[in-house]
Amino acid sequence: MKVLMFGWEFPPFKTGGLGTACYGLTRGLKHMGVDVTFVIPKAGDMKAAEYVKIVGALESHTPHEKIENPVHFELSETLDGMEDADAYGNGACQEEAEDYSHVRLVHAGVHLSPYSRPIQYYEVQEKYEHTARNIPSDDVPESSDVGEMNTSPPNTPQNEDLYGNDLFRGVQDYADKAKTIAAREEFDVIHAHDWMTFKAGMEAKQVSGKPLVIHVHSTEYDRTGGLGHNPAIYDIEQTGAHQADRIIAVSNKTKKTIVKNYGIPANKVSVVYNAIDIAEPDDNAVPRSGLKNMVLFLGRITVQKGPDYFLEAAARVLEKEPDTIFVMAGNGDMMHRMIERSADLGIGHKVLFPGFLKGPAVDTMYEMADLYVMPSVSEPFGIAPLEAMSHGLPVIISRQSGVSEVIRNALKIDFWDVDALTKRIVALLRHKRLRSIMGKNGRSEVESLSWNDSAAQCVGIYKASLKKAQMPRALAT
Repeated sequence: MKVLMFGWEFPPFKTGGLGTACYGLTRGLKHMGVDVTFVIPKAGDMKAAEYVKIVGALESHTPHEKIENPVHFELSETLDGMEDADAYGNGACQEEAEDYSHVRLVHAGVHLSPYSRPIQYYEVQEKYEHTARNIPSDDVPESSDVGEMNTSPPNTPQNEDLYGNDLFRGVQDYADKAKTIAAREEFDVIHAHDWMTFKAGMEAKQVSGKPLVIHVHSTEYDRTGGLGHNPAIYDIEQTGAHQADRIIAVSNKTKKTIVKNYGIPANKVSVVYNAIDIAEPDDNAVPRSGLKNMVLFLGRITVQKGPDYFLEAAARVLEKEPDTIFVMAGNGDMMHRMIERSADLGIGHKVLFPGFLKGPAVDTMYEMADLYVMPSVSEPFGIAPLEAMSHGLPVIISRQSGVSEVIRNALKIDFWDVDALTKRIVALLRHKRLRSIMGKNGRSEVESLSWNDSAAQCVGIYKASLKKAQMPRALAT
């Protein structure tokens, strides 16, 4: 079976759980005998060349055909970690080539980021295009010269910080490129991850006539924390859900949201939980025991993740356990507000904001922490707690998260219950044996979660969508 998969990030270039999920899922699909052509939107993602095959979106290379003259893009670190330019041309590091030989990574030459600011799309896209043509960046017009967006619907006030109007242009550009890609590729099924790729998936379905499976990792209701939604994004999600042949949801919580808010029959939606690649013990890791306790929040600093509740609990914990530091790792539209809030609470000297972490830095942070907290307001799944548990960390999670459906060895609270969160943090800080037992049991639990199992479920969904596509129209509906 061959799958044409649309996403917007793939490790090692990733900003959240979706990239991690795509990484694990495609590797699991390999074990199921599935070949994946993975399409990503922008050239910067070519850093993933260490792991996968790369071909130009507007060229027609076969999976094993060498690219003689790869274009050197704006990111100077693109070739870092490669054995040589030849390895880059083949699109795979020698160590990982066999493991990822099932994946072709196609870059569509489109700038697409989920949290772009207004006008940024044009500025970055212009710089990308000029760099690809070796035009000096000094010749690229400033954002004020680029012009305003005139085709995107306005954002609601509560969403202006999350989505710029330019993002919709990127989504449409991606969809336009998808037509070309779908026309030239050979595949059986289309698999599109989250709303920014749904238009691309629909265009690919229109061009090819192949069934479309959409994978919902988060809905607009989740991303805005229940504070309203962007109608333009909702329309894309709803249209994609209705045009898709099958829908994959990352949790029962997400499935219920899709059925209730998008008018989709329950039997069209299948739940496939995320999994985890178990972290290997690091003999050189910094020991957790030290002069201070460390409580970790690691994720996007947005309303969806509940960072304000984390800080409110931190202030109360410090009244009881003053020898504690709190780390809020990540970035997002609420970061500056949270820095100011920690100062207002009088705990600014006890809260660290290291910014966005990736790769080994994430593992190091897990190894240094004493416990992990995810107080999400609305979390479709939440891979970070599984990552923390794989490092032997006890975790506290909100009941409003999809991952709470999967794991037992975690303390669960309602995101708004700061008193309950405070008590559980204090209990874990004061009782080392409790932390040890939870950490040990948690690691054992996540070891049973496998991307191979998730991939096997996806293959079953692919087959069901193919079977539906072959039915007479009357029966299929």
